[in-house]
Parts: sequence; structure tokens; C-alpha cells
Amino acid sequence: MAPLRFSANLSWLFPELPGLSQRLRAAGGAGFPAVEMAWPYGEAAGELAQAAAREGVRVVLINTPPGAGAGGTEEGTEEGPEGGTEGGTGRAAVRGGPGLRAAEREPSLGPRWTPGPLCPPRRAGKAGIGSGGSARPAGCLPEGPGPGRAVCPGAGLPQENIVGLLEPINTRLTDPRYFLDTPQQAAAILQKVGRPNLQLQMDVFHWQIMDGNLTGNLREFLPLIGHIQIAQVPGRHEPDSPGELNFPYLFQLLEDEGYKGYVGCEYSPLGDTLEGLGWLHSYWETRGLQPKGQ
Repeated sequence: MAPLRFSANLSWLFPELPGLSQRLRAAGGAGFPAVEMAWPYGEAAGELAQAAAREGVRVVLINTPPGAGAGGTEEGTEEGPEGGTEGGTGRAAVRGGPGLRAAEREPSLGPRWTPGPLCPPRRAGKAGIGSGGSARPAGCLPEGPGPGRAVCPGAGLPQENIVGLLEPINTRLTDPRYFLDTPQQAAAILQKVGRPNLQLQMDVFHWQIMDGNLTGNLREFLPLIGHIQIAQVPGRHEPDSPGELNFPYLFQLLEDEGYKGYVGCEYSPLGDTLEGLGWLHSYWETRGLQPKGQ
């Protein structure tokens, strides 16, 4: 059983540092082999790529652009990477919207990001805010041209060596308007589309809130899962903070089931980020691992 590989989400971790480049350096210094981020489009991709190369850190995931009107920020709050408003987060599910592929090709982003020198292997698409608060049957997207382009353009992603991810987000705490809110719904869409470069993103925080049954859901949907993110429930803090989830059990389960991808740390630190990494140091110690660069 191979040990898990953890990725620091720079939009949530190291909020004590002002920019993504500084946070990337801090993540590398803390021993993370990889990083991910929500919406880095306001920063120069070249600078981030150079920082990643200097630290020997892989950039493994970014979110697709949120679009105009997004209410989110780069900070890790409930109004942060998952937040947003109509026309922002969840644009892929808006009837008549541009879809994920059009979002990635938005001219305003410039050649730095479409694609640019920093091109991670995975992009998480927010296929989210539906219309009218309608029911969400599994495998159903709103009628209209937008959602069709949100999923089907996966045909173009392999040419850029990119895997697209669909991420269900809970509608109980984070965003009651979000369309794609269960793994069953997302899995039905992916199975219907049938493209290997489109996969499922498992955010343990959202899955626990919506459905629980993490052991059963992980085992059922593991063949579709391309990326996992973690945070304690309900506070969305460090895995060893008070909450519902037993992360040592979940980490062992992921190892036992043979998960090979990265585990993204998408949580809001209770205090200083480095001081809150005791859970990660404990994991490394129990596996006989040395942090990267140490």
C-alpha cells in the first residue's frame, strides 16, 4: 500500500502570507510535494511556475475561472473559493451559459493561463448554480446549450494534457443554490458522458454533509475519482480539530483501496498554518516518511 500524497491548497492555507508565490514557497518548506489553488488568474503564471520549480513542488489542480460576478475571494472562508453568485461560481450549470471550456478560453485571462507556463494536470469545474431551485435528479443538468458545452468539451482537454473534474458542493451549509450537490449526481453525468479525461472530485467536507456514508461512497465511486480534498466537519478546519470525521481511519481506507491521486488540504487553519500541521507530521511519522526536502 503506497502512502498518500498531500497537496497544500494555497487559497486556504497560509493566509498569514499575502500572495500565492509566498504561500507556495511556504508549502514547499513545510514538506508538501504539491500545491493546488482556486482562482489564481490575477497573478502571473510565470512567477508561480518559477516558484514551483525552485521549490520542487508540483501544481496539481486549479479551478476553472469563476466568471464575472463571482462573489468569492482567494481567502478560505465560506464566501471564499466555494462561494459566488449567479454568473460566478457554478457558471457551467447556468442555462445558456458559456460552459467550462468557454470559461477556460476566456480572452480576458490572456495567454498566461489559456494555457500558459503553469498548466496543472487537473482543473476543477464548478458545475453549480441551477435555476429556480429545481430538484436535482441524478444525471440531470438544466436544459439548454450551456451545460452541454460544460461537459462535452472534455474532448478537447486531452490535447492540453488536462483532466477536467466535476465537484459536488453541499447545499446545506455552503451554497443552497448550487446545482451539483451529490456524488451520485456527478457520477451519473460522468458515466453518461463517458470521457476518461473527465473525472470526479471528492471533497470529503461536502460529501459528509450531504450524504455521510463516506466508506461506502468512496468504495463505490473510487474508479471515477481523480482528486480528493479534506477538511473536518462541520468547522472546515484541520483534520485533527474537533469534528465528525476520523481522518486516521479515512487515510488508511484510501491506502487500502489503492487511491493513487493527491489529497488536497482545503481547510481554514485555526491559527498559524505551520503550527496546525501536527496531523500531517503524525501521518508521515507513522508511515516512516520524511517530508520533502528534509
